[in-house]
Amino acid sequence: MKENTPLFFFKNMALTASLILLLPTFFVAHAEDDADTRPLFKAEDIFELEVAADPQVSPDGNSIIYVRRSNDIMSDSTRSSIWLFDLKSQEHRPLLSSGKNYYSPRWSPSGNRIAYVSNDEGKPQIYVRWMDSGQTALVSNINEAPSSLIWAPNGDHLAFTMSVASDEKPFSVSMPDKPDGAQWSENFQYVTKARYQADGKGILDPAYTHIFVLPSEGGTARQLSSGNFHHSGPLSWAKDSQSIFFSANRSDNWEYEPGESDLFSVDLQGQITQITQMPGAEESPVVSPGGKQIAYSKRDDKKLAYRNRYLHVIDIDGSNDKNLTANIDNSVSNFHWKDNDEIYFQQTVRGLTQVDLISTTGKLTTVATGLSGESLGRPYTSGTYDYADGVLAYTKGRTDRPADIFVNNGKKETQLSFLNEDALGHIVFGEVREITYSSSIDGETIHGWYILPPNFDASKRYPMIIEIHGGPHLAYGPVFSAELQRMAAEGYIVFYNNHRGSTGYGERFALLLQNKYSSKYDFSDHMSGIDTLIEMGLVDPEQLYITGGSAGGIAAAYAIGLTDRFKAAVVAKPVINWISKVLTADSGLYQIPYQFPGMPWEEFEHYWERSPLSLVGKVNTPTLLITGVEDKRTPMSETEQFYQALKLRKVDTVLVKVPGSSHGIASRPSRMIGKIENIIAWFEKYRVGEQE
Repeated sequence: MKENTPLFFFKNMALTASLILLLPTFFVAHAEDDADTRPLFKAEDIFELEVAADPQVSPDGNSIIYVRRSNDIMSDSTRSSIWLFDLKSQEHRPLLSSGKNYYSPRWSPSGNRIAYVSNDEGKPQIYVRWMDSGQTALVSNINEAPSSLIWAPNGDHLAFTMSVASDEKPFSVSMPDKPDGAQWSENFQYVTKARYQADGKGILDPAYTHIFVLPSEGGTARQLSSGNFHHSGPLSWAKDSQSIFFSANRSDNWEYEPGESDLFSVDLQGQITQITQMPGAEESPVVSPGGKQIAYSKRDDKKLAYRNRYLHVIDIDGSNDKNLTANIDNSVSNFHWKDNDEIYFQQTVRGLTQVDLISTTGKLTTVATGLSGESLGRPYTSGTYDYADGVLAYTKGRTDRPADIFVNNGKKETQLSFLNEDALGHIVFGEVREITYSSSIDGETIHGWYILPPNFDASKRYPMIIEIHGGPHLAYGPVFSAELQRMAAEGYIVFYNNHRGSTGYGERFALLLQNKYSSKYDFSDHMSGIDTLIEMGLVDPEQLYITGGSAGGIAAAYAIGLTDRFKAAVVAKPVINWISKVLTADSGLYQIPYQFPGMPWEEFEHYWERSPLSLVGKVNTPTLLITGVEDKRTPMSETEQFYQALKLRKVDTVLVKVPGSSHGIASRPSRMIGKIENIIAWFEKYRVGEQE
C-alpha cells in the first residue's frame, strides 16, 4: 500500500481535473514538447496500479467505505484493504490495511458498525468493527469462505452463503484397514455429478451452497437452507428480520437446467417458501424499504446464447409481477430501492456503464454515466455503485486511470479518490479514439476504439495490433487497459471493437452470432475495422498483428485460417475444437443447449464448422499459443491440438504454458506482465521498420 496522500491533494485535484478539461490544447502541446523526456507506460508500472471497488454508503449518507486493491510486487498478488471517506470533513483514511486481505464491507442498519470478511487469522472469517471506537471482533468460526454477507434490518444477525460438503457416495466400497504408520496412495476420487469441475477449483468435491445466519455479536453460524441444491445470493432480508429471500433451482433436474431458477424465502427456523414459479431465471431479490415488494432480475427460458435480463417488481407473496424495464433493450442489474416507489439499477450502453433510476410507474432517469475501470488488464466494461440517503457512490475511471470513487448527491458529481496519480501522473499514455464503421459482409454498424502510440506522428503509418474481447457476449469500452496501453507504448496502434454478439447494443445485435461463433461474420467485423484504419492513413497494411483471449482466442485462431494478412498471431486460451471442448470443459452443460443446435454427435458438422481446427490446413501465420496449465474453461488440450496441428504443417509456432494458472492467466500481476510481454515479443520478432 502506498502512503496516504495528504488531504490538500484530494481537495485540489478536482480543480486540476477541471483545468485539464478547459485547456485540452495546452496539455496536448505540452505532451508533444515533452515527448523525449516524459516516460511511457512500462511493464513494471503494473505492480504500482491500484483500483477502487465495492463502494458502500453509510445509512446517513455521511461516509463511504470502499475496497482499495493494490498490487504487491513481493507476494505477486493483489491485496485488498478497506478505506473510508468522510463527506463532511473530507478526510480519507484507512480503516483496515495490512499484509492481509479485507473485503466485502457492509454497514449495519444503524451505521454504528461494519461487517467485513478477512483472512487476518488464516481462513476467511466474518468480523465486525465498531465505528466509534475502532474495536473489532471476530464473530465467525466457519470452514469455508462466506459470500453474500448482509445485515438483518434489526442489526441482530448477519446472513451469508457458504459451501457445505456432502457425504454422497455412489456405492459402498470395502477396503482393508491401513496398518499404523503405513504410507498408502491417496484415496480415489469419485465423480458423479454432471458438473464435476470448475475453472479455478478443478475437480469438485460433492458440496452445495447454503444460507447461514450468525449473531452479529458473534456465536455459532446456523444453516437455514436444506437439501442437495445450490442456494444463491445476493440475499435480502424481510423487513421484520425473520426471513431471508434468495434464488435457487430446487428441481431434481437442476444440473441440466442451468438457465432456470426461482425466488424463495427461508425463515429463521429453516422453513422454505417458494415465491415464484416461472420459466427462466428469477434472481437477485431485493426487498423494498416498506417490506411489501421485491425487485428482482428476470431472464426468459429461450435456449439462446444471450437474453436480456430485466428488472421486475413483485408483491412479497409472489403476486402482481411487473416488468419495469420492458422498454430497455439491454440487461440490467444491481438493484437498490431509493424509496418504495423508485429503484436504481445499472446497465452497459455502447461500452460504458451507467446508473439509472426508474419509478414503479415506468419513469426513467439516468443519474450517473461512465462507470468503469475495475478491470485492469483488458478494457472490459465494469463498475458498480451503492446508494443511501440521497448519496450515490460509484467506481469510475478514465482511459489513462483505473477506477476511483466518485459521489453524486443529485446536484453534482465529485471525484473523491485519486489512487494512481503518484504512479501514473507523470506517464504519457496513448490516446483512445472512437471509431464506427460498416461490416463489409452485410453493412452492420460496428463500434470500436483505437489507441494511438504515445507521441503519435500523423505523418507516419504504424504497425497495428487488433485485440479481440472474450465472451463473445461481453463488451469492451473506452476505459483503462494495462495490456493495450503497453502495446501502444511499444509503438503500435491498438484496435479493439465490440463486434456483433457484444453486449450493450441490444438483444438483436447480441444474437447476431447465434450458432455462428466463430464465423466469417465476426471475422468481417474485425477486418472491416482494420481496413477503415488503413484507409484513414494510420496503419501500415504490411504490419498487421492479431491477438485475443478466450472467445477472442477462438476468433484470432479462426481469422488466421481465413486470411494470411497478419504478420503474426497470439492465440490465448482458445477453443480449437468445439467437439472436444464442450465434452472436456467446465461450461459444456450450458454451452451445448444454448449455443449449439444439438449434441456434438448429432450436429457434428456444425460443431466442426465453428472450430478453428477445421481451417488449420490453411494457416500460414506464425502463431504463439498461451494458456494456463490448470484451465478448465478452455482446457490446455484445446491449445495442444492447435499446437500439434501447426507443427505438423511446419508453421512457426510456440506453445507457452502458464504454470498454476486457471483461465484467468492475468490474475496475478507477474502473469499479466508475462502475458503482455510475450505477446509484444512475438510481434516484435516479425515487425519491420515503419514506412513513411
